[in-house]
Amino acid sequence: MSLPSQLYRPDIDGLRAIAVMLVLIFHAFPEAAPGGFVGVDVFFVISGFLITGIIARELDEERFSLAGFYARRIRRIFPALIVVLAVALVVGWLWMLPSAYAQLGSDVFASAAFFANIALLLQSGYFDVESAKKPLLHLWSLGIEEQFYLFWPLLLMLAARLRLKLFWIAAILGAASFALNLSLIGANPIATFYLPFTRAFELLAGALLALGWSQVGKPSAASNWRAVAGLALIALAVGLFDSHRPFPGWRAALPVAGSALLLSAPTAWLCRSVLASRPMVWIGLISYPLYLWHWPLLVFFALIKFSPLTLLERGLILLLSVLLAWVTYRYIEKPLRFGRPQPRKLVALGASMVLIAMLGGAVVWGRGYDFRLPPEIRAMAGVSTQSAQWRFHQCLLDLSRDTSFADGCVDRDRRPLVVIWGDSTAGALLPGLRKAQETKNFGIAQFTSASCVPVLNVDIPGTPNCRAMNDKVFSLIRDVRPDIVVMHGTWDRYLDRIAETAAALKRETGARVVVLGAVPTWRRGLPNEVLRYFLLYHGLIPARWSGGVTSGWFDAVMREKLAPAGAEFVSAWDVLCNGEGCLTRIGDSAGDITASDGIHLTEKGSAYLVDAVIDRVLDGPKASKPQQDKPQ
Repeated sequence: MSLPSQLYRPDIDGLRAIAVMLVLIFHAFPEAAPGGFVGVDVFFVISGFLITGIIARELDEERFSLAGFYARRIRRIFPALIVVLAVALVVGWLWMLPSAYAQLGSDVFASAAFFANIALLLQSGYFDVESAKKPLLHLWSLGIEEQFYLFWPLLLMLAARLRLKLFWIAAILGAASFALNLSLIGANPIATFYLPFTRAFELLAGALLALGWSQVGKPSAASNWRAVAGLALIALAVGLFDSHRPFPGWRAALPVAGSALLLSAPTAWLCRSVLASRPMVWIGLISYPLYLWHWPLLVFFALIKFSPLTLLERGLILLLSVLLAWVTYRYIEKPLRFGRPQPRKLVALGASMVLIAMLGGAVVWGRGYDFRLPPEIRAMAGVSTQSAQWRFHQCLLDLSRDTSFADGCVDRDRRPLVVIWGDSTAGALLPGLRKAQETKNFGIAQFTSASCVPVLNVDIPGTPNCRAMNDKVFSLIRDVRPDIVVMHGTWDRYLDRIAETAAALKRETGARVVVLGAVPTWRRGLPNEVLRYFLLYHGLIPARWSGGVTSGWFDAVMREKLAPAGAEFVSAWDVLCNGEGCLTRIGDSAGDITASDGIHLTEKGSAYLVDAVIDRVLDGPKASKPQQDKPQ
């Protein structure tokens, strides 16, 4: 068996440097490298190449030990990871809301058990905590890698014992994984992203290169061309792809092939002179702790600041990540990873990881230890999104999973029939509408889809099925023949298309069309605004507050555009906000917060808004209900 040389290749550390820098730039400056997330795919190929080469060589020499393999993995992975997870728990204790801290505890447990990817798959969805607020989101890749290495050495051992060609085992499994990835990416892109079965082909690409080294590893004039082509494929993926496109799918073939080409050309000038240069090798050596540190720092600094980070701040955080990565590598990783293997090291590392997992579980069990905050602050700041009341997955669809509305979404025996068409903010109106039905006779038809603004002939970034769903809803509205259609969503980016959609509705259905303006947007999320106010002023947020809320500047523009289309405009901003600020809570009760995040109304916020506008919705402009002030 001809395998790659055991000699150290500095160009591989240089390729690691490219991979980690792509990920860092993507997370800190996404507009500069929209496809920088493919750096993770580069890591996968490198890992498959190096580790498969080691296993195959030891199998060939009949000295492979499964216990020894996992001991090396523990010394490689555990030291830096334990430190980062411990720091995350400490910072979360100091700055996180109980619900967010409980989620962090769950993520710490999953990360310590190396199934963060599965945990994120189960959590994934529109109403989960926003990914930008998950300090351990990036550890999904570590979960995939370690799950792969639970089974891959065993398969290689079995194949070697049966005298099967290891290359063809890797080729068959890699082809099957890639085919599964292609078949699932359209129907379930989230699962395809996180499952090890649909990502295994990336590690197996590196394994194939190691097992087939005799065919490509010889020095030749073609090495330079392979290296240039490999770097070009990775650069192409970084420039052409972005987070709104399904991934991996066929797109992953570019960074995977590019990485394999670079690994196959150690004698190429690009690899010898650029990748093997001292700065690149230095970054490559600290790439693992650098990957671990950078994302939690970005998340926690934004959390502590209670607002988005500036370009300068993000740049400084990356520099801090480099410093912490070097310290971690020099004083924690190297002493524990290298040198003579000692059972005490392995026992200590294993026990520490178990302890970290137990601490994460304790945080979950303790529900984020809400005793850290006064009861009235917990009641408001810990409010959860009330999606169950919005008929989620029935009449409020998650378009990554749901394709049709339930039969019960239409009250077919009540008139007038009011259709609610919009995104999740429209779904949040349902508790208020149901309460209004207690005193007023009307029916509700709810056709809402998460992240899908109700405008026709528009592709919504991040929601690829939205355009088709809006066409479907338009047909459903014609079929149910409503008396009134209420459109509601986050309108700011689609002002020019609203009037066209409203005019089409009026023309095709003959119904009254009412466009309800967007609710106020709390940039930090209203629960975070409650916590921020408490930390700054040591008190409960006033009933009206102007800090951290966007203005309703586009209401006037919408009125002007909708008038020629024959649609009526009702301002949610005018109901929820005045000169003193926007409504944060109803009455004096601390639990009466009006929004559960940045844009979704709670049950009481929904009831307040609907109560103020329902007469106008049902009876027209002359039925406007005077707004009543609530206790301040």
